[in-house]
Amino acid sequence: MPQISIILGPCAGGAVYSPALSDFVFMVDGVSRMHITGPQVIKEVTGERVTPEELGGAKVHYTRSGVAHFASKGEKECLELVKTLLSYLPSNNNEPPPYKSTHDPIDRAEEELESLIPENPRQAYDMKELISLVMDDRIFFEIQEGFAKNIIIGFARLNGYTVGIIANQPRVFAGCLDINASVKAARFIRFCDAFGISIVNFVDCPGYLPGTQQEYEGIIRHGAKMLYAYCEATVPRISVVTRKIYGGAMSGMAVSKLVGTDLTAVLPSSEVAVMGPEGAANIIFREEIEKADNPEAVREEKIRLYREQFATPYVAAEKGWVDVIIEPREIRPFLITSFERLRGKKEIRPKKKHGTIPL
Repeated sequence: MPQISIILGPCAGGAVYSPALSDFVFMVDGVSRMHITGPQVIKEVTGERVTPEELGGAKVHYTRSGVAHFASKGEKECLELVKTLLSYLPSNNNEPPPYKSTHDPIDRAEEELESLIPENPRQAYDMKELISLVMDDRIFFEIQEGFAKNIIIGFARLNGYTVGIIANQPRVFAGCLDINASVKAARFIRFCDAFGISIVNFVDCPGYLPGTQQEYEGIIRHGAKMLYAYCEATVPRISVVTRKIYGGAMSGMAVSKLVGTDLTAVLPSSEVAVMGPEGAANIIFREEIEKADNPEAVREEKIRLYREQFATPYVAAEKGWVDVIIEPREIRPFLITSFERLRGKKEIRPKKKHGTIPL
């Protein structure tokens, strides 16, 4: 059954592993504390001075450690959030998620979506706006909003049925996947799968965040958690590419059929390719660009040609990478009708003790 911990006071030492094993952790600013060792012990052992709030307050665990899923200003607000969360969840894994009737039309074509995504691929937009425009009554209940902001997770409803949302946020790191985002999403995927909650992926991702720090800290290992979670999941899953997806991130964001995605839709202006146009042009046409009288002009031309010939969604559809190309205003009707067809989906997996997720 879903397990929730509400921290309304100090929680220290071995006691912190009770909430750590929960599915969701709620904390309150100025009230909640969680840490393994307290400020006095840290001072004696390492000489470091830190206050209880700086060490294990709600803000720290909500924005830096990722331990807390929600941080509230007061206890009343905290308990209201708990009630909202429970409204999306089944009582146990043998029950379907609760259904809530809605007057929001199934075939609502949201015209605002047609202008939400900028034509310039380098210009950011707020993915949360897109999610809200698609969901029932424009309501989206976000989880872990303060942590790993380049990935968005949370619950919403489509035609009254609970769905789990996983989406890139172009406004943070251009929507790249990094270590924290991968771990955050992987845990949420596994929760949704455990309780029969269908998953929607809204994808706008240029790839994995580059850099020595990410490599040294194990982006390969941590990124694999997300792939493993998707491969293990048996609930209905649909991915919608809103603007771009390149390379290995196609599996990381469950666009690829190789991780068991049921349906993948793309918008007409989306880019789906092995590499981004800029990087591909620099590698494929490197010699031609270097020898040109005007290297920058040639480079821009090669980027344009790559984008038109290889990154277009029509090439991806021809190769079978995606299932359907839809207009932005059609996202909601497409998702609802598709999940209706997928309802009751069953997958029989080989019997085994358990898998070995790359922890």
